[in-house]
Amino acid sequence: MLLSLRNVRKSYLTAEGPLEILKGIEFDLNAGESVALTGESGSGKSTLLHLVGGLDYPDVGQILSAGRDIAALDDRERAQYRRSAVGLVFQQFNLIPSLDVAANISFHAKLAGRHNPAWERQLVENLGIEALLARYPEQLSAGQQQRVAIGRTLAARPPLVLADEPTGNLDEATGDAVLGIMLALTKSADAALLMVTHSSRLAQMLDRSVHLSGGKIA
Repeated sequence: MLLSLRNVRKSYLTAEGPLEILKGIEFDLNAGESVALTGESGSGKSTLLHLVGGLDYPDVGQILSAGRDIAALDDRERAQYRRSAVGLVFQQFNLIPSLDVAANISFHAKLAGRHNPAWERQLVENLGIEALLARYPEQLSAGQQQRVAIGRTLAARPPLVLADEPTGNLDEATGDAVLGIMLALTKSADAALLMVTHSSRLAQMLDRSVHLSGGKIA
């Protein structure tokens, strides 16, 4: 089991008092599997992704990644986890504006100590961005930026890829194409994919779907 969540709970303080968002999440994800996480806006999908990505702490519960409870890691250990064990793809792209496409793609891989020029060339070819390597993010369309963001994440070959509405800023045709490429590349790297989406059509492209409602996974 690559990822296992047990009784994960998360709440936030509001003017009216604590608001519990996640109410005892139980979830498993296998290596090489792709899962769509669906649910209404405000149901806690992004919160759950942030917890799994080591960007936030649960109130209680275990988040086991390859048998290690990331909820119990200190800040230094969590930073190492984010560098080596997980890759994040967001709809905001988060490319580094001062770096060209080639440098953006290799950035995370170099931090993780996994820089592999041959694998990066394969990613660039499969993503269809060979002609963009010398450009900067501001010179790219939204679809091109998302392809670069996916390339940057996969270049480090993380065992777990987390994607939060990764095609939300793209038109339908481009979004379908980008998701298809991401699925093919994660499969080829034997990486698991957990993707938040509002689209039932996109969810059907993945191996299975789980629905978040009332703070729990149905």
